[in-house]
Amino acid sequence: MSGEAAFGFPNGVVMAHGIRRPHEAVDYEALVRAYPPPPEYFESAYYASPEEIERVQLARLRERAHRAYRIPFHRNRWERAGFHPDDLESLDDLWRAPSYTVDDIRQSIESHPPFGDYQGVRVDGANEEPLRVFMSGATTGAARPTFYTQWDREAGAILTARALYMFGIRPGDVVLNAWAYSTHNGAFSFDEAVHRWLNGVVLTTSTGNVTSSRRQVQMARDYQATAILTTGDYMLRLAEVAREMGLDPKEDFNIRALPNIGDSTKLEATWGVPSYQSYGFHEVQWVAVECPERNGLHVFEDAFVVQVVDPETGERLPDGETGSLVVTEIYKTGSAQFRYNIMDLSFLYPRERCACGSWLRRIGPFAGRGDNMVKLRGVNVWPEAIGEIACDGPLMDPDYFVRAIREGDRDDMVVHVVTRADRAQWGALKEETERRLQESLGLKIGVVLAEPRGIDALTEVETSPKPKRFRDERG
Repeated sequence: MSGEAAFGFPNGVVMAHGIRRPHEAVDYEALVRAYPPPPEYFESAYYASPEEIERVQLARLRERAHRAYRIPFHRNRWERAGFHPDDLESLDDLWRAPSYTVDDIRQSIESHPPFGDYQGVRVDGANEEPLRVFMSGATTGAARPTFYTQWDREAGAILTARALYMFGIRPGDVVLNAWAYSTHNGAFSFDEAVHRWLNGVVLTTSTGNVTSSRRQVQMARDYQATAILTTGDYMLRLAEVAREMGLDPKEDFNIRALPNIGDSTKLEATWGVPSYQSYGFHEVQWVAVECPERNGLHVFEDAFVVQVVDPETGERLPDGETGSLVVTEIYKTGSAQFRYNIMDLSFLYPRERCACGSWLRRIGPFAGRGDNMVKLRGVNVWPEAIGEIACDGPLMDPDYFVRAIREGDRDDMVVHVVTRADRAQWGALKEETERRLQESLGLKIGVVLAEPRGIDALTEVETSPKPKRFRDERG
């Protein structure tokens, strides 16, 4: 691959009335050559040699770096650090580029509202480059938008289709998509992958608030769905509903794939089929997936370069040592993620051949966060954002404590908030605060009110150098 054609811009496309339609914006033959969809991927690039993997990575990394250099956010940071795309003579030279975190993105949005200066495309160019924009939650107090070109959506959908195929979904399968269709790209990513690259039949049920759980169970049974795309918690809830309806999750359904984030052991025991782990995030979609050998998650290395650093210092860590994942995507044409320190904790396996036959680098399973972010039912939530919203009222004190808890098969969060309101007002105040949290975050967060000094034992304000604001009690 070389030049813009490598990233799917067909030469000589004539735009009717100055508009280039989505099907004109992508060279689909070039796309599937560069990023084979399943099952072709598992007959080719999945078994590439280490030399071939790294040759492709370096070529795409160089091209991605030159594209990212056009983006002010990256160019300014690189120039301050003394890095230039021409410095990339080997994969190891990627360490010379500075990393960045979500805090840098927030600052970019604040300085250049509303989209920031980290986007690789602009709204006013949508006639020529079809765009979609999705928000990475709204859980930090301000939504973080990411633009996706048509190429980005198609290539990202192929990566998702690879993971779903690995889980057990096959072309022609009926699949229920029970993710929330919202400003986040999750539901759309699954839909695009199953429909466009697995030729699956998608039933877009969305969440239980849109299609009742009983109806979802009935549809899964009636239409012989092979998978229900949703959180692991909701998958377990659907099993409960099935039993209430007199159905056995293991015997009365056609479920044979569990691409659900959650307790793999419990999901397997409940539905009677294997559950494999995976890793991805909003800006880049699916990064890695576990194979049947269950010895690490294989990174899609034709689309990513993954590094691991010390969460505190950002220094390189050796293979096998747990640290923060730094991800560089080498497949997109819009917003670039180039050495993005996502602050998810994991480790890298050395380059070695897996028992499944693949030489792809593997990462360990998600091992928590290097900061306070919490993954709650597939959504990234910052305790600080919960506290800011909960305390935003004339009757509230700026004193809060957030707890992540697990009740039964469900992950939840509770925020304790100090108020000076009369106790007679607490009921209405609790309901209003919970409503504001759900409107802002898209998640139901429980609220527990307290009198002044009533949460000192939680915040340890009298014994800690600074008040503590969060505790994860999920084990």
